[in-house]
Amino acid sequence: MSLFELLAILLVIAALLGYLNIRYLKLPTTIGIMLMSLVVSFTLIVLGLFVPAIEQMAENIVSQIDFSNVLLEVMLSYLLFAGALHVDLSDLAKQKWVIALMATVGVVLSTALIGTAAYFLLPLFGFETKFIYCLLFGALISPTDPVAVLGILKKAGVGKSLKTKITGESLFNDGVGVVVFLALLSIATGQHEVSAGHIAELFVVEVLGGIAFGAAIGLLGYYLLRNIDNYQVEVLITLALVTGGYALASHWHLSGPLAMVIAGLMIGNHGRLLAMSNTTRQHLDLFWELVDEILNALLFALIGLELLIVSNQFTMQTFLLGLIMIVVALACRATAVSIPVTILKPFRRFSDGAIKMLTWGGLRGGISVALALALPEEAGRGLFLKLTYMIVIFSIAVQGLTVGKLYRSTIKEAKAEEE
Repeated sequence: MSLFELLAILLVIAALLGYLNIRYLKLPTTIGIMLMSLVVSFTLIVLGLFVPAIEQMAENIVSQIDFSNVLLEVMLSYLLFAGALHVDLSDLAKQKWVIALMATVGVVLSTALIGTAAYFLLPLFGFETKFIYCLLFGALISPTDPVAVLGILKKAGVGKSLKTKITGESLFNDGVGVVVFLALLSIATGQHEVSAGHIAELFVVEVLGGIAFGAAIGLLGYYLLRNIDNYQVEVLITLALVTGGYALASHWHLSGPLAMVIAGLMIGNHGRLLAMSNTTRQHLDLFWELVDEILNALLFALIGLELLIVSNQFTMQTFLLGLIMIVVALACRATAVSIPVTILKPFRRFSDGAIKMLTWGGLRGGISVALALALPEEAGRGLFLKLTYMIVIFSIAVQGLTVGKLYRSTIKEAKAEEE
């Protein structure tokens, strides 16, 4: 099947599910589409028990879509740029230390905690694997997903300060998480020995190099936008900036996600204020909002359809282990959030229930699934993919649907205590 045919099928499914969600379920678009695509997948699996050809045909179609490459190499750049485009840099600066600690110390600590917990839990369910592979699982499941977070927080009614913390962390920690994952993967596959120097070099090149590159292309984009006033060309410049910039960052082994975040922040703040007319701002916002919505719909439809692939050999032991790992992931997230908040509490005030909200609002999404798919077979990809999938589905469906309610109840509790 050709790429065009695969894209056509996915677009039709996403559009149909989006329509049904808006018409009947009225859930946030991303959650509604994912839940319905899960129902479609489950229905096909059940039908496959009676007519195996139906499930086999659907599975063959989905298996032709390389989820990991589609997300990490194509969708992610546009989604991160579109998300960063609407983040206020001044608000982000006020939360810089919280975001920096959670996106670095928090990710590394969560990786170690989840990896260690998995290493001791797996044998209890009949699975044996190396500690380094468990750490890889910890690295891929620790970062919060900016795509899931940005899409859901828009509808949750979360306060400005908390929203900035969660959004800012999610924009930056996936870049750090990918670097941690790559460092552990190179050690696990024997490409490099365990070396502080190698990890430091990878961090400097990927993270700091990605940030510097993002600033450079952001400045270039700002200069080009400032010197013309034609919204069609200006929108085209931002599109070229993202596409060409991400491709070049990948070619130079820099962090493309971080580069897109920095470029998006620069164009969305200085570029919007000083280099665009009102007409350009309106068209630019509409264009990137549309790109964001379409790609989100496709991504979450694809996450639901991936059940056709993940469901193979899903045993009761795997399911029970997955339920336990959901609790473990939340507990480790709470610990990784508590430490930065505790460190900074003497120097700044945090709202009541900040740790609880940062824990529950730290959603996992497609990036974790994509990294799990990138694991080698010998690293336990089959098992860790299933565990990742369960955590991601719970995160988006349960946490995503209740984060707004949790925030409102936290505010009510705080007001009641004051009275």
